[in-house]
Parts: sequence; C-alpha cells; structure tokens
Amino acid sequence: MSHQTRFLEELNVALKIRVKKLNERLYEQQAVKRNTPPPPPPPPPPPPAEEKNDDAAAAEEDEIELEFELLGHPVKIPKPPKLPAMPDWLRAVVEYRFPSSIDPFTDLIYVIWLFFVVAAWNWNVWLIPVRWAFPYQTPENIHLWLMVDYTCDLIYITDILVFQPRLQFVRGGDIVCDKKDMRENYMTTERFKMDVVSLFPMEIFYYFTGVNSLLRFPRLLKYMVFFEFNDRMEAVMKKAYIYRVIRTSTYLLYSLHINACLFYWGSDYEGLGSTKWVYDGRGNAYIRCYYFAVKTLITIGGLPDPTTVFEICFQLINYFVGVFAFSIMIGQMRDVVGAATAGENYYRACMDSTIKYMNSYNIPREVQNRIKTWYDYTWKSQGMLDEQELLVQLPAKMRLDIAVDVNYAIVSKVALFQGCDRQMVFDMLTRLKSVVYLPGDFVCKKGEIGREMYIIKQGEVQVVGGPDLQTVFVTIRAGSVFGEISLLAGGGGNRRTANVKAHGFANLFILDKKDLAEILVHYPESQKLLRKKAKKMLTKDKKPEEKEGGGAKEAVEVIPPRPETPKLFKAALKVTEQAGIEGTFTRLKKTYKPSEGTAQAPTSISPVPPPSPTHHRSPVPLASVKDEDDAVAETVDSSLVIRMSPQQEGEELLTVEVTAGEEEKDEVKTAEE
Repeated sequence: MSHQTRFLEELNVALKIRVKKLNERLYEQQAVKRNTPPPPPPPPPPPPAEEKNDDAAAAEEDEIELEFELLGHPVKIPKPPKLPAMPDWLRAVVEYRFPSSIDPFTDLIYVIWLFFVVAAWNWNVWLIPVRWAFPYQTPENIHLWLMVDYTCDLIYITDILVFQPRLQFVRGGDIVCDKKDMRENYMTTERFKMDVVSLFPMEIFYYFTGVNSLLRFPRLLKYMVFFEFNDRMEAVMKKAYIYRVIRTSTYLLYSLHINACLFYWGSDYEGLGSTKWVYDGRGNAYIRCYYFAVKTLITIGGLPDPTTVFEICFQLINYFVGVFAFSIMIGQMRDVVGAATAGENYYRACMDSTIKYMNSYNIPREVQNRIKTWYDYTWKSQGMLDEQELLVQLPAKMRLDIAVDVNYAIVSKVALFQGCDRQMVFDMLTRLKSVVYLPGDFVCKKGEIGREMYIIKQGEVQVVGGPDLQTVFVTIRAGSVFGEISLLAGGGGNRRTANVKAHGFANLFILDKKDLAEILVHYPESQKLLRKKAKKMLTKDKKPEEKEGGGAKEAVEVIPPRPETPKLFKAALKVTEQAGIEGTFTRLKKTYKPSEGTAQAPTSISPVPPPSPTHHRSPVPLASVKDEDDAVAETVDSSLVIRMSPQQEGEELLTVEVTAGEEEKDEVKTAEE
C-alpha cells in the first residue's frame, strides 16, 4: 500500500512540472507573436500518396528493365523519345498493300510502272548504239555504265515476276482475277516469250570480248511495253494528239540517231580524216555525225562526194533509206495532225456550206452575221456543233451515264419532277437537247403554243414586256427552269403567258412534249402525279376573278330563236294574201297544224306571220345512237326537205331546205311588181 502511494505522489509532482513548463512555453510564444510580423501563408499541402505512386510508376515506365543483372542489380535503360506524328502521305505509303490483281486499263499504278519500264527500255535503245560506235565507254567510267545496265535489268525482272502475272484479263466475257489463272495466261502469251528472251544473259561473253554493248542487244526485244505505254498515255491524256506528235517526232530523231552512229563507225573503219567524206575527228563527234545524218536522210545535199567503194555503197544505202524513212515520217505526221484537226475541219466545212447556201438565196446580211456568231460561239463553248451526233454512237447505258453526270443535278431541282420515279427521270435525261441562243433571241413569245420545257445550263434569260418589249420583269439565271407546265397542260393552258428572251449567250436544255409523253406511257403513277402537280400550278397561277367566274358555267343556246321577220318580207306576204295566192309558208302551216281549232286564221285585213318557235333543250345532252347517214324527212310537198344530222354528245342538227317551184316564182315576181 505504501508503494502505491509513493508512485502516485511522484506522478503528481511530474505532472505539475510538465504543466508548468507548458505554461512557460505558451507565454514565450505569445510574447514572440507580439514582437514579430505575421507569418507568410502556409505552403500547399504535399501531394497525396497515390499521386506519388503514379509519378513513380511513370518514371519506371520511362525506363526499360533488361532481363540480366549487373553486380546483383537489374539493368535499366531510358526509353527513346517519342517520334512526331507521321504525315498522311507517309502513312499511306507505309500502309500500302500491293494489289493481288491489276486492271491494266484503269489502275494508275500500272501506268506509272510502265513509265519506268519504258525508261529502262529507252536506255538500251538509245545508248547501246552510242556505246558501240562512239568511244564514250572507257575503263574509267565502265562501272557507271554497268550499274545503270543492271538497274534496268532489275526493272525487267520485276516486271516479269511481279506486275505481268497480276494483270487481269477477259475470258468468255468475264474478268478473271484469280492469281493462278492470271499467271498461266501471261505465260501462254507471246509477250512472255519475248520478255524471257530479252533477259538472255549474253553478258557471260564479256570474259572473251570485254564489255561490248552489242551483247545487250536482246534487251531491245522488250518493245511491246513501249506500244502498250503509248496506248495508256493516249487514253489518259486529254489532248492525245500532242503525245502522238511528240512520238512521231521521236521516231524521226531516232532514225537520225542510228544513222549518226553508223556514219561514225564507217568513218572509223575508213580512218578518221583519211578522206574528205569521212569524219575528220575535230569537234564533238556525236554532233558532227548527227549533222551529217540530217543532211543525208532529209536529202538536203551539200556533202562531199564519196571516193571509195565503201563510201559510195554507204551513201547509196543512206539515200535509199532516207527517202523511205523521211516520206513515212511525213505521212505519219500528216495523219496525226489531220486527226487532231478533224473536228475543226468539220466545223469549217459546215460554216462554208451554210455561207454558200445563204449567199445563193440572198439572205440579209444581218441574219448571216447572227448565224456566223452562233457557229463561232457554239464551237468555242462546246467544241462541237451537235452533241447528239457524238452520243448516238455510244450504247444506251453509256449515254445514260453521261447524261446523269451532266444533267441530273439540274433536273433534280425541278419541283415538277420531285417525287417521280427515279428511272423516269433518267429516261428523260437522255431526251434533253442542248440549244444555244444569241443575245436578244426570243426563247418563247406570249401566246405561242408551248411544246417544250427549258432548263438554263449557262447564261441568263429575261422575262420582258411592255409596248416595245423592253421592260424587264425578272431575270432567270443558270440552273433555273421555266415552261414546265406547258408539257402537261391541255386545251388553252399550254399557251405561253410571257415573253422570254436571252440576255446574253444562253445555253439551254430543251425537253420536248412528245418525248415526255413517250416516257410517261411506261410510268402511269408518275403520269398521275405530274398531272396533279400541273393542275395545282395552273390553279395557283389563275387570277382571282378567273377563279370566281370559272365556278359557274353560263347557259349556251344550242338552237337560238329565229330572228324577227323583216318588214319587207311581211309586206310581200300581205300582198300575196290580198291577191288570193296561197304561198309556201301558208301550205306548210296547214300541213303541220290541221287540228288546231283555236288558232286564228289569218285574214286578208291583218295577216300575221307564224310566231317564232320556242325550243326547250336540256343542258345535259342525252345519249343517242349515231347513224353514219343523215336522217331525212320529207313532207307531202316536195318543195320542203327536212334533214336531221347527228352531232357529237348526242345532239342533232336540224336543216330545212325549201325548193322554190314555178308557181312561187310567179308569186314572187307578182309581189315585186
């Protein structure tokens, strides 16, 4: 018990001392605060432990740990820096996969490859003769010549192994794309045999003859690729005749090139400078020999006369070949230029024929000038006078494809044809005709019968009016349509309601009403829709008073009442009655009205002519049988003939013929007296 008491007393003393020290420390801190300025704001709290872990993980990711250890520690190396983003064109090249089959007519990559193959072939064609004849191949530069030669051989091999076995071909009307079939097809062609022969390794004879360029002569047998490249270039280029002119000129230059090489070889065989005829060895050898070839093949003349038998034979062959070669080249050049200018020649011929026709009929000069302007503008804007003449040569499917590409964007904007069958619109595109109007030409005039719809392809037209037709109401620009209601309106609704003339040169598409009718026969639903739209447009365009007046139809008299009897005729009747002569009308009255007892008989004092008949006709005609012949009714009196002629809608036309007899003639004569 005493031990516990002693422990509690010591603990109490220790706590008092602890509390005293804390009080002193607090007092000192308060004193320091009074004598010092306020402290700065506390620093931001340290990042949480998770972020530290992320930074550590990122630092570890930036390092690559190797599989082996060095002195008991794993080896780590920093990762290489990230590369910048790859450009689109470079990514396309890297991600490109060589096609399993190639269309030789449409694939651009094949045309590009043919360019490299033709370049390798031209290297051999042009430089093999030069290296054989001229001393340009020396031991100092032989390695450069061989490097280019073997590069061309590599292009040949790549063409045989990679490109040619992948070319598509047509068999039985089907395009074959199978790898095995394409490879077998290539191996059975004549081209494969020539390609293999062109790579025959005659270079093995270099060990016996040295590097002789003539041993590479088989490389020239790959000539088929040159003609194929020509065909592809003519198909790709917009103006193929330019390429044809360049190619024909190249043929002439190559023939001069071969002759220059042969002349230098002949001069070296005879000895340079040995005679006046051979090359004397001064100046540039190739230029001097090429100049000699030009003067020889083109037969310019002015060359030294050959002296030896070899020189004479060589020059005879030169002249003989030159005449044929030069004439052939000139003929080809004429054909190329003629084909290039065939369209312009046709235009000139049409222009001359038209001018001759106008002069023969003395057409006014103003009209002739407008026709010449039309020819000139049409040719410059379209490159042809009649598009249909060109398109008629194509199949219907190709004509439709061209028409869709050229005209569908414009026709699809026409509100009248929206909602119609798409195939009907396609058929309509092939019927559009292009017409050029000159400035001031009237496209249509008010009151004309509308048989066409107009689509403005290029230019502007104006709706004009006024007493002198000079007031412009509205201007219609390219892409707009007018006159479409006239295609479907009938009766009087197909008349033009405005004057439209071209503001400048205007190129319009025209759709004829007859062509549209032929198309709508096959599309009855579209025909109903078009008629409904046309009816709404016509109702919308009518004036308010026309709409109000059009609701009630006025009654029309089919048989109008007989006009009042002339006074002179009444006097004549009165004279005949007084004289006791019974006229034709009196007998007619007795014949048709014998039973009327209440009718007052005319007296001699006051004769009254018969009253006008009253006709009651129903507004709705009754259906009746229509006979081919007129119904004829005759009275007892042969001088009166009544005819009933059937008309449309069940109506009949009443005709009364009165034949004057001899007695009546006497009565009339007496009345006149």
